[in-house]
Amino acid sequence: MPEPEARAEHQRPLAPSEQFLKRLKLCYVPRRGLSSCPEVFWFLALQYENPWTIPNILSMARMGLAPVLGYLIVEENFNVALGVFVLAGVTDLLDGFIARNWANQKSALGSALDPLADKILISVLYVSLTCANLIPVPLTSMIILRDAALIAAVFYVRYKTLSPPRTLSRYFNPCYATAQLKPTFVSKMNTAVQLILVAASLAAPVFNYVDSIYLQTLWCITAFTTVTSAYSYYHYGRKTVQVIKNK
Repeated sequence: MPEPEARAEHQRPLAPSEQFLKRLKLCYVPRRGLSSCPEVFWFLALQYENPWTIPNILSMARMGLAPVLGYLIVEENFNVALGVFVLAGVTDLLDGFIARNWANQKSALGSALDPLADKILISVLYVSLTCANLIPVPLTSMIILRDAALIAAVFYVRYKTLSPPRTLSRYFNPCYATAQLKPTFVSKMNTAVQLILVAASLAAPVFNYVDSIYLQTLWCITAFTTVTSAYSYYHYGRKTVQVIKNK
């Protein structure tokens, strides 16, 4: 049975204490970075996580499919584009399923990479579908502005939650996890509605219902959910970000 002092030393607190932060400042040398300080390297090691999980690779694959889909739509190859869009949807379902059911496949990077991949895919799809005259310009502009604001907020959160020293190499290194993002329920519903509209718009020229009143109704529903989800992030902003204090 270990002594209380030994047990307390073994169960070292993971969150950075005031003593640690003071020690961090003492170890920092201008233009040279951190000197060989055991506490510093112990803390930075805890922040490091493996980014090469299956869900993250699937999210990156979805990003890679975005320009392919955009090209197919602009070239009006809607049959192939619809098939590629279904493939992208399968990668979205798979990465979420794997991350939920295998703990070692869940990562803080994935919590940001998955919605980022969705936003890149949706933005490219809406722009290309607008170029093909299948989605109105005002709706696409609304969606792009919302997504651009959210992506800017993600970069800001990354900067604020990154522990010193805040260097570019550490900022853009996906192995250093600093925060997890939790989308609001309204935002999840909005993403689903946006994807439904994309699928319906892609299928419209294939099945000849481009001028359908139901498609135009879906435009209005998508506009409403986009505005509502943007407001939900503004209202519940801090609750959607969980800072990783033990890393």
